[in-house]
Amino acid sequence: MNPNVAKCLVVSKVLVADGMMTGEEREFLDGMMATLGLSDGEKRTVYDLEGIDDADALVKTLPLEERQDIISQLVDAASADGKLSPLELDVVKRVTKALGI
Repeated sequence: MNPNVAKCLVVSKVLVADGMMTGEEREFLDGMMATLGLSDGEKRTVYDLEGIDDADALVKTLPLEERQDIISQLVDAASADGKLSPLELDVVKRVTKALGI
């Protein structure tokens, strides 16, 4: 798994935290994957959540600035549908801690 796939998987954790991904959240993820230049195969990996449990460990090895950017993206992703559910907020907090921030 490469760092860009891992970043998208980490963001996906927040998007599926409440048991569903809204259209707005899916658009956010699609935009992120396009910005990071993921291939169709890599996008499929993210949609299928393959390796989601290993993504934090890889992202934790990234420079602090990149990890902080991911936390910002987590918050943006969680509020992409106009709501920040308690489950989404909990995932943001857990990922922030897991990334050493």
